[in-house]
Amino acid sequence: MPIRRVKPMTNGQRHLSYMVTSDLTKKRPEKRLTQGLRKSGGRNNKGRMTVRRRGGGHKRLYRIIDWKRRDKDGVPAKIVALEYDPNRNARLHLLSYADGDKRYVLAVNGIKVGHTVHNGKGAEPKPGNNMELKDIPVGLVVHGVELVPGRGAQLARSAGTSCILSAKEGRHALLTLPSGEMRKVHIRCRATVGQVGNADFSLIKIGKAGRNRHLGRRPKVRGSAMNPVAHPMGGGEGRRAGGRHPRSKWGKLSKGGNTRNPRKTSSRLILRGRKRGKFVGK
Repeated sequence: MPIRRVKPMTNGQRHLSYMVTSDLTKKRPEKRLTQGLRKSGGRNNKGRMTVRRRGGGHKRLYRIIDWKRRDKDGVPAKIVALEYDPNRNARLHLLSYADGDKRYVLAVNGIKVGHTVHNGKGAEPKPGNNMELKDIPVGLVVHGVELVPGRGAQLARSAGTSCILSAKEGRHALLTLPSGEMRKVHIRCRATVGQVGNADFSLIKIGKAGRNRHLGRRPKVRGSAMNPVAHPMGGGEGRRAGGRHPRSKWGKLSKGGNTRNPRKTSSRLILRGRKRGKFVGK
């Protein structure tokens, strides 16, 4: 989908860009597949702020997405609509199954309204079809991969992302993730063939602060701009760099530390960690 730049009539519009939505075929969501979404403002059940810089934003309806697709094996589904989802950067396909049921799934790059998709063992390894990794040929691009059989899609769900099925070894399949990390996943886990659509989303420029507020993102203040009582990097005469190694608000080193728990089972299935440094794109 193309990106449109706005004519710079004001300072806020000077660098603003947004996705063209002319390809969307339905404006209002399927009412039966939506539910209300309450805002937390970054607070937990005790009212204490556990995540900073959240609050406000436009009202949203949550779209119920079928992450498993196991109960529809052998039932063909026709794509009847391409829709916008305010809760994620990917688009949604509305599937109408032959038995009359309707479900939301992530829109796949390269397939359009009118195409038919299949789930389960008898499906062909074509974009949009969902099946177990043992039935997908090595070398294909997949997304929405399960980490545990039956749990539902967890890997590669963002717009434009995908994994590469690199190999199959016994009970495990080897996946190359978008970060460059390689990990083993049980061969009975399911995935959807193809790449998640809306790949141009990463090229959007927010353009102005108000647009971030519409998304529910509040301002971020640098630690070095605070007082010493509020942040370890705060204080000093003039514009100081902090005078110590970069730290979080709670005094934890913010660069170079390991964040994974080595005692967790998932880390044993990681063959090669993610690439370090700034991600510059494909």
